[in-house]
Amino acid sequence: MYHGALDTITDLAGVLERFWGYSSFRPLQRDAMDAIIAGRDSIVVLPTGGGKSLCFLAPALVRDGVAVVESPLISLMKDQVDTLVGNGVPAAFINSTLSSDQRRTVTEGVRDGRFRLLYVSPERLVGEGGDSFRNWLSKCNVSFIAVDEAHCISQWGHDFRPEYRQLASLRAQFPGASLHAFTATATARVRRDIASQLALKDPVELVGSFDRPNLLYRVLPRNNLKKQLQEVLARHKGDGGIIYCTSRREVEALASWLTESGVRARPYHAGLDDRERSRNQDLFLDEEIDVIVATVAFGMGIDRSDVRFVVHAGAPQSLEHYQQESGRAGRDGLEAECVLVYSSADFMKWRLMLERNGELTDSACKLLRDIERYASSVGCRHRHLVSYFGDTYEKDDCGACDYCLGELESMPGAVDLARKILSCVARVGQRFGAAHVANVLCGSENEQVMSRRHNDLSTFALLKDSAVPEVRGYVEQLLAQGFLRQTDDAFPVVALTNEGVELLRNPAAAPGLALSRQRRVVREREQRRSRVEAEAWEGVDRDLFEKLRGVRMQIARSRGVPPYVVFHDTTLREMARLKPQTMDSLRTIYGVGARKAEDLGEEFLNALRGHG
Repeated sequence: MYHGALDTITDLAGVLERFWGYSSFRPLQRDAMDAIIAGRDSIVVLPTGGGKSLCFLAPALVRDGVAVVESPLISLMKDQVDTLVGNGVPAAFINSTLSSDQRRTVTEGVRDGRFRLLYVSPERLVGEGGDSFRNWLSKCNVSFIAVDEAHCISQWGHDFRPEYRQLASLRAQFPGASLHAFTATATARVRRDIASQLALKDPVELVGSFDRPNLLYRVLPRNNLKKQLQEVLARHKGDGGIIYCTSRREVEALASWLTESGVRARPYHAGLDDRERSRNQDLFLDEEIDVIVATVAFGMGIDRSDVRFVVHAGAPQSLEHYQQESGRAGRDGLEAECVLVYSSADFMKWRLMLERNGELTDSACKLLRDIERYASSVGCRHRHLVSYFGDTYEKDDCGACDYCLGELESMPGAVDLARKILSCVARVGQRFGAAHVANVLCGSENEQVMSRRHNDLSTFALLKDSAVPEVRGYVEQLLAQGFLRQTDDAFPVVALTNEGVELLRNPAAAPGLALSRQRRVVREREQRRSRVEAEAWEGVDRDLFEKLRGVRMQIARSRGVPPYVVFHDTTLREMARLKPQTMDSLRTIYGVGARKAEDLGEEFLNALRGHG
């Protein structure tokens, strides 16, 4: 473990450069660190990939004593601490995975002042036996306490955990230590609840931009899920990715199908036994597999930084959930793709499940309507997400979503188009599903249509120049916009709402109505890259980058740590762009701190010098 010049570095900029290899602060990082240095309580909301952890890690090396980091991520604490130790930071963790000897080593080290950071779980701090642990810790010169994933303390947050409520007792037990709440997602209401529950004193409140400019957002109405997944996977061969499903059964089915298709994939859900679930997570973190197919049980705090795509094979239950889950892509700041594949049936399923559990409150209904509105909207995805979280989006064109990349087109005559669809729903007696309505409108002569004589209807083949999936997409949009509704029967049918009836009677009833479709691109033409992706690869020698990835993997395996613990892709790409040949020039590369240069520099320089 590195104990080097820790005592001689008293400024945050020096700590940042020596231990992490960064020469500047990201937005709000310095303000968050200054609050800790000043001993003021704080609430910090920074999006995933915004450098949130560094806000409490760097000050721990400047202040005297040990900083306590409360984190619910027991399965990842070892990797987090390994990363810190690899950077030369004296850090340790205590949780249920340690043997009694290992725990004794850590407690002695904390007591003797050998560590500056101690990671603990909420169960260890406030669970059964927490009193004696807190009593011991209160004698160990705690400098401050950082509560990570702090939204878990709020019943208004999207991942409420009742045990977090007990963290309020920390204020009384550690009166001399400041308290700091960190989260990637929190509305104003959740922030107020966090401050109240933790009994924060006049906290500094810092809320970063919710925009993730490196993420490319796409939304697709679900028609042929496997084909839609194949198109995403084709853009990301060999890349790390997460596919979220709404049921365990779908997780298992898709993971099996991907494996049979030659993709290195594994399932992850709460129904697997602990050992298999943990093994699959480790395989993903260690880059032994590329894709994890998971329920939302997977993901909080996942530190694999090079996740290049996240697909939701079904809508989540809120935009907060979507922001958090899609945000696991591109944590290294490099380009990544987030795809939502949805159907109106997804929202019906959530409503039924929440109703069954007695959780279908007005608030839950509003959250569902918000994600439904996002899915069916025609406009910039970045602007929609940022506006939802209370920010203003200044750019006219994000250059990183299906709308701004020209992959969607607004349909001319949207009102006439909508009225044709509504009329067809009425003509079939409001007794059939969206697929049947689309088949009638497109002029399909299948048995369902012909046997019911729906080919004789005036609405038959009204949209014969459109593909069935395209018309299904319009139906989904009309459902989301409230002109149609879907019943909750075993075989849901679509029916007119009062707004739909009014639009049929009066074409002027919905002047702002808009419908869109996927642009009919020439099949051979590759989808446009986002602006961020083009910039991120500019000047990078791709062959050298792959060679450096090989060196990183070799080091990671020999040391038994995930590859991202060695270096992030951001650092490897900069090496492959600038091609440093000396130790001094290597130290100028983003993410290469002094300790990493001393420890790993020669191995990477050998690869760089040997590249023809």
